[in-house]
Amino acid sequence: MALYFITGNKNKFSEAEAIMGDIEQCDIDLPEIQDIDARNIIKAKLQEALEHKEGEFMVEDTSLYLDCLNGLPGPLIKWFLKTIGNDGLARLAEKLGNDRAEARTIIGYAKNKNEISFFEGSIKGKIIFPRAISNFGWDPIFQPDGFDKSFAEMSREEKNSISMRRAALDKLKDFLAR
Repeated sequence: MALYFITGNKNKFSEAEAIMGDIEQCDIDLPEIQDIDARNIIKAKLQEALEHKEGEFMVEDTSLYLDCLNGLPGPLIKWFLKTIGNDGLARLAEKLGNDRAEARTIIGYAKNKNEISFFEGSIKGKIIFPRAISNFGWDPIFQPDGFDKSFAEMSREEKNSISMRRAALDKLKDFLAR
């Protein structure tokens, strides 16, 4: 049976496909509840997807947690980017005097309505002012610890080798191989 990755984001899908191999993109327009707990968002999407189509599904949420905002925006990052953008987030971190952040991906996998599992990957880093242009969310402002460049400045291969999405996908891949 096919494993469907529910996302309309081609960048997320290509990154996941490069790591997972044989998955199919499923771009169904599902309602997305708003919550500060990404697991609640993911679970609601998976349950809704199972109402529309047969198969095994995966949904992911990649969030950015700023220490200076007590963990916000978290799963609300999309709305922060729409309102204040990457420059606004970098200015906030600077004005509040704390550039520490954590990027976290949580993947939900549903074999059916009763079997939902979660897989998490995270990477710590800091918020910087954008030095590169990217069409991939907040990549221009997140610099992982131990690196002198942001995700946006890295090659796809370099980012994929260390990313929080990679860590979560590797855990899912191991789970599916059992």
